[in-house]
Amino acid sequence: MNYYSTNGNATIADLHKAVVKGLAEDRGLYMPEEIKILPKVFFGNIHEMSFQQIAYNVASAFFGEDVDLDALQDIVYDTLAFDCPVVKVKENIYALELFHGPTLAFKDVGARFMARLLQYFIRMEGKGEQVNVLVATSGDTGSAVANGFLGVDGIHVYVLYPKGKVSPIQECQFTTLGQNITAIEVDGVFDDCQALVKSAFMDAELNQHMKLTSANSINVARFLPQAFYYFNAYARMKALDKADELVMCVPSGNFGNICSALFGHQMGLPIKRFIASNNANDVFFNYLLTGKYSPKPSIQTLANAMDVGDPSNFARIINLYSQNKKLTDEATHHRITNLISGATYKDEEIKQTMRQCYEENGYILDPHGACGYQALVDSLQPGEVGVFCETAHPAKFKEKVDDILGIDVEIPARLRAFMEGEKQNVPMTKHFEDFKQYLLKQ
Repeated sequence: MNYYSTNGNATIADLHKAVVKGLAEDRGLYMPEEIKILPKVFFGNIHEMSFQQIAYNVASAFFGEDVDLDALQDIVYDTLAFDCPVVKVKENIYALELFHGPTLAFKDVGARFMARLLQYFIRMEGKGEQVNVLVATSGDTGSAVANGFLGVDGIHVYVLYPKGKVSPIQECQFTTLGQNITAIEVDGVFDDCQALVKSAFMDAELNQHMKLTSANSINVARFLPQAFYYFNAYARMKALDKADELVMCVPSGNFGNICSALFGHQMGLPIKRFIASNNANDVFFNYLLTGKYSPKPSIQTLANAMDVGDPSNFARIINLYSQNKKLTDEATHHRITNLISGATYKDEEIKQTMRQCYEENGYILDPHGACGYQALVDSLQPGEVGVFCETAHPAKFKEKVDDILGIDVEIPARLRAFMEGEKQNVPMTKHFEDFKQYLLKQ
């Protein structure tokens, strides 16, 4: 399958190039030329299939033309060596728990899948040239990518994260690994980290010096596999006979996760509507209200992994519903708001939601999941059933959760192991020239 750029000024790429390059030459994001609709029989039997079987069918539609099917099955089954259950929280509201992977966050699937796919292409090339992965993180992306790529031959990962703006447990998950993982602590916010990564891709001297790609959700191999979650959620809800009026609510920061869900919807996934739930960083929420996209500097919040003021994947959503710029801005906005609504919550509202959910239901929400849960409480209509993404284990935000709920969240063994490691990082300014000079010396 071929891929084009959302900016429309780059050459068409095959999957290999789209994955290895990450970002198109014109700074646009790659989009598949075709989104295949899955057959009705697949959806008819989906509730009888395992997560791995479902994911392989979806992956085949995305990647089957470009990857040997046996190899693709191996990649999918290796990536999904865990389950993502749907758990009832209260009447007609369920949590899709996406935190049962190695780093206890939803990005584990996309990161591991991309690592295996990139390794597949490196072996196919047979050149032995090292690929350098640049990834900006506001929290969970860094740990998921670092652990997904840890020890993978031929790949070195540089994780850029904002100083003092990720939780201590999140930070230790990518600063204590060593080997082929380098953590870079940027004196700025997430948007500064993301800008450094994008600028590096566009710098001719750097790209001549080293082979660069990204493992942020700007990379098609990172965000597309997250669609697996939504097909699995539908299957589990169908098994409960609760899938007819299904609403999916996705806590959203850089919008890769909900973007993958929307691709799933285009493939025929019968979700009635979607809710993009934001923290105080409400750029998308305001777009839904006004039809105008006005990015702004991110605000630091309790739900730090969603602290994004200029979400990259907004470009993909616009491209998807404008039919690659064939529709007017007004028509595109109308199509989007017919399917997607928004919500936004400030820190005090997030705290109140966490307390109320725990008191009423005994369910411990992390700050990100709280945004998703509350959006369903506020907007679910009679007859609808809502599923929200609980994107990370509450122990990843232990200090915040303990303080808000007055409890002592147990830290899983795999998190404790990270915390016992020695922190290693490279301090960096937010100025691209400093970052460039550092990479040129590697």
